[in-house]
Amino acid sequence: MIDNATIARIWRGRTRRDLADVYEPYLRREGIPPLQEKALGVQLFREDREEETEFVTISYWPDVEAMASFTGGDPHKIHHLPRDEEFLVELPEQVTVMRILVNHLPRD
Repeated sequence: MIDNATIARIWRGRTRRDLADVYEPYLRREGIPPLQEKALGVQLFREDREEETEFVTISYWPDVEAMASFTGGDPHKIHHLPRDEEFLVELPEQVTVMRILVNHLPRD
C-alpha cells in the first residue's frame, strides 16, 4: 500500500527501440520482483520513441532508512541487472530519490 509512502525512488534506463520488446519482459522478471518484496509499491513505465525506449521504475518507501536497507546503505545506489549492459544505451549511475509531498489516490 503506497498510502504510507514518504519517499519515491526513481530509476530510468534507455534501450534501443529494437531491443525494447526483449528488455521489458527481462526487466519485469528480474528487476521488479525484488522491489515488490521490499517496497510498499512499485510501478513500471515505458515510453517508445523513434529510436529509443525509456523505462522508468518508481518504487515507494516508508522512509529513507527502509530504502537504504534495500540498497545496502546508499539510497542512490543502483542495482544493475546482469544483462543491463547488453540492453541499455548507457548504465545509469544513480537513481533519483524524492520526498512525496502530496500522495492522493482515489478510493474505489
